[in-house]
Amino acid sequence: MSLIAKMFGKKGDKAPTPQEAIQRLRETEEMLQKKSDFLEKKIEGEIAIAKKNGTKNKRAALQALKRKKRYEKQLQQIDGTLSTIEFQREALENASTNTEVLRVMGDAAKALKSAHKNMNVDDVHNLMDDVAEQQEIATEISDAISNPIGFGQDVDEDDLMAELEELEQEALEDKLLDVGPAVDNLPNVPSAQPVPAARAKPVPAASADDDDMKELEMWAS
Repeated sequence: MSLIAKMFGKKGDKAPTPQEAIQRLRETEEMLQKKSDFLEKKIEGEIAIAKKNGTKNKRAALQALKRKKRYEKQLQQIDGTLSTIEFQREALENASTNTEVLRVMGDAAKALKSAHKNMNVDDVHNLMDDVAEQQEIATEISDAISNPIGFGQDVDEDDLMAELEELEQEALEDKLLDVGPAVDNLPNVPSAQPVPAARAKPVPAASADDDDMKELEMWAS
C-alpha cells in the first residue's frame, strides 16, 4: 500500500474521523523522521569514505560523493514532506477543535432555547410591572398602618408648650405663697435685774510662792 493510500485510504472508503486522520499523520511523521535520521547517517558515512579515499582512490571518493548527493536530495524531499504533513496536522487539529467548540456551543444554544421555550419577553415585562405595582401597594399599606389615627395629630405643639409654661408658672407662685406660721417658741425676756458676778478673791502671794517651791522640790528629788 502506498503512502498516500495509507494516509487517506482507498477511493470510496468511508472518510476517517478527524482524530483518526490526525493519528495517521502523526504515524507518518514518525516514519519519515526515522528515514530522515537514517539518511543523515548515510550522508555522514559517505563523507567519511570520500575523505578516506580522496588521495588514494579518487574513483571511490567520487562515487561516495555521488551517493551523498542522492541521499541529500532524498533528505531534502523528506524535510519538505514533513513540513507539509506537520502543517496539515496542525490545520486538522485546529479544525477538530473548532468543530468541537461549535458543537458544544450548538448544544448550549439548544438548551437555552429549550429553557426559554415557555417564556415570553412581553410576559416577563408585564410580570415585573405587576411585581413593582404590588410592591408600591404594600409600601403604602405599611405606611398607613404605622401612621396613628386620631391620636393628637391636630394638636399644635406650640399651644402645648405655652400651656406647660403656664402650669410651671402657677406651681412656682403657689410655692412662694406657701409660707408657714411665725415661730412662737422664742425664750422670754428676763424682767429681774442681773446679779453682778462675784469678784474672785486674790490668791495670797505667799501661797503662790509655796506652790512654786513645792514644784521645784519635786523636780530636784
